[in-house]
Order: sequence, then structure tokens, then C-alpha cells
Amino acid sequence: MTPEKNKIGSLPAVRRLPTYLHLLRSFSESGREMVSSTHIAEKLKIEPIQVRKDLAITGIEGKPKVGYYIPALIDAIETFLGWNNTTDAFLVGVGNLGSALLGYEGFRKHGLKIVAAFDADDSRVGQVIGDVEVLPIHKLSDLAMRMHVPMGVIAVPAESAQSVADAMVLGGIQAIWNFAPRSLDVPDGVVVQNEDLASGLAVLSVKLARTREIRETAGTMLPAGNGG
Repeated sequence: MTPEKNKIGSLPAVRRLPTYLHLLRSFSESGREMVSSTHIAEKLKIEPIQVRKDLAITGIEGKPKVGYYIPALIDAIETFLGWNNTTDAFLVGVGNLGSALLGYEGFRKHGLKIVAAFDADDSRVGQVIGDVEVLPIHKLSDLAMRMHVPMGVIAVPAESAQSVADAMVLGGIQAIWNFAPRSLDVPDGVVVQNEDLASGLAVLSVKLARTREIRETAGTMLPAGNGG
């Protein structure tokens, strides 16, 4: 196991933690205080051993035959993910996708606060979207450096993504959430999370096709009904 993996846990497990957190918050809101890994597994349709392994990366341990104290488990997951501290971010590109991201209130629950947006289109500069003002792109690097903003969100077309990433790196941004359909070239020490919407759609489309095949095959195997 590499030191980095040992520090953050396996990435599939990290990706599952928000799902656990959403379920645990619903339990907490209903007044529940304890939950077992078996019950979590049943709700999420996965194996209990997987739940225990995933939650173990946060450093918390359940009590045998009792389970987890939900408030403590929520706190452990939020602390591990860094969601109990607010991270400021700049967003670049306020087209349809960027505007939708700006309007999404759930980010603040997850410790992300988009404090400013930027766009190269002068007609968009000065607009306020979701309480965030749109600024001209040439101000990005200087403001990021002055405000010590650690994270950037890229929601621009593919051909503009690298230049935006360069401006973010110049401003000292250390983490980039990239929604543009291309890979980015960044220095060591800058982390990038790519969200490839086309890849996600491809997986969903294949699953849909397989589901249709299964249903069609099952339909051909049904016994013929008796005529009335």
C-alpha cells in the first residue's frame, strides 16, 4: 500500500462515504442514536463487511452487538472528508453547468463554499448567481493568491480548460475539480479530480441496454398463455 493510499483510504471507499453520511443524517433526524453495519448494509444493498471496512478508514470502530453511535459516526466521516471545515473555492465558467453548480446549496453542507465566479464573456461579468458575483477571468490568479483560495472548479469548454487551470495554479490553487471533458497538465502538488459526464452517461447507457436485454430474454422465456 502506498503512503498516499494509506493516508486517504481506498478511493472507492472514499466515494461511498457521502452515501453513508446521507443515510446516517436521515437516521439522526428521525431521532435514532445507534445503528449496526448490518442495517446500513441492508439499506444500501451492500455487504456488511464492506460497510465495516469503509467506515474503518475514518478511524472509528463500532461496538460488538451494538453498532455505531450515530452522532460520533457522522462526525468521524465529516472530519475524515474535511466537511466539518469550510473550504473556499473559485468557479470558472458560468454557462449552464457552471450556473447550476453555483445554485446548488448542498455544497455548503459538504464543506465547500464557492466565494467567487469568473468568466471570459463580458456579458456575464457583473451578474450575481446564487449570491456569487461573476468577475472577469483576468482577475482570477491575483484574487486567488490574495485570498489564499485552495480549490478551483472548472466548468468551461474543453479548449479553454488548460488555460484556466494554468491561471489557477499561478494563483496558488492546490486542488482543481474539473468538469471540462479533457485531462489537465498541472505541476506536482496540485491535485485534480476529473468529472467526465460522458463516461458516466456511457456507463448508464450500457447498464440500461443490459437491463433491456434481460427483460426481453425473460419475456421470451415466459410460458405461452392459454387462449380464452
